[in-house]
Amino acid sequence: MDSSLFKDVTTTRGLKYHYYSSPAVDEKPTLLFLHGFPSTSYDWRHQVPFFKEKGYGLIVPDLLGYGGTDKPSDPASYKYSLMTADIVDILDAEKVDKVIPIGHDWGSFLTSRLASYYPERFVAYGFLALAYTPPSPDFNIHGMLAFTKQAVGYELFGYWLFFAEDGSEKIVADHVDSTLSILYPSNPAIWVTDLAPTGALKAWLLADKKAPLAPYISKEDTDKFVETLKTTGLGAPVNWYKLMVSGLGAEDDKNIAKENYIVNKPVFFAGCKQDYVCLAAPAIATLGQTCPNATVAEFETDHWVQLAAPEKLNGELLKWVEGIATA
Repeated sequence: MDSSLFKDVTTTRGLKYHYYSSPAVDEKPTLLFLHGFPSTSYDWRHQVPFFKEKGYGLIVPDLLGYGGTDKPSDPASYKYSLMTADIVDILDAEKVDKVIPIGHDWGSFLTSRLASYYPERFVAYGFLALAYTPPSPDFNIHGMLAFTKQAVGYELFGYWLFFAEDGSEKIVADHVDSTLSILYPSNPAIWVTDLAPTGALKAWLLADKKAPLAPYISKEDTDKFVETLKTTGLGAPVNWYKLMVSGLGAEDDKNIAKENYIVNKPVFFAGCKQDYVCLAAPAIATLGQTCPNATVAEFETDHWVQLAAPEKLNGELLKWVEGIATA
């Protein structure tokens, strides 16, 4: 990603966002790539050159708390009603329409809320690993953990509680190699025992356990990860977890109009068969209820599909985007 194509903009609420921008050619749509945790715009290094060459507009921000973007310490600053407004401010600064947001992980959740708050600004929505998530004004973390344990045999999101703890970022900083290996393991099934259940991730890190890295993570990638952690840490990014665990996220969802719970515009979902947290099968089974115009592609990858299978993902996304453009 060409560093000369990064810009900074100050949003209406006074926060600086750092983002990559490349204009569309021949009136093609603009793709808005939204990364997850614990990433930055660097997560899209395999997608940006592919779509840029084909003339698509690209906006790829470091999301709030990450990279070159501001890092407020108050979890309330990370409300989705506020962050979606920030994203729209970026679109306004770039004067773009015909925008298609494509999110991964928490970026998928943000994409869901763009559909909730600003449906008029987008022509379609892409979700990688985590499918469209309807508003959940009654969300409770402990209720969700109990439900997932009963449904699939283990808690899916117990690690949220660790990241929401005060001081979790210091534990991560003290065990960088251990963190890297559990987030990007060569054997994704270890998430069932050592990431997802409550207390498992903290125990892994405090024991300084390590596992072989996934083959798609290069030496350059690990160096970038270590550099990012040393430079900015995770003190700000963990606020995305604190928001949800505290109940502020559910409270925020109460502001969403009921008519915006269903997404009728085109939706793309990349289901990852070896993702043991964002489970593909149940997401696919229920997607039609909330996204009646959905296209599903399944991948034999772990959670990080844009890194693990970039050529296949890029091809599927291109086919879907071209279908929208010609519909």
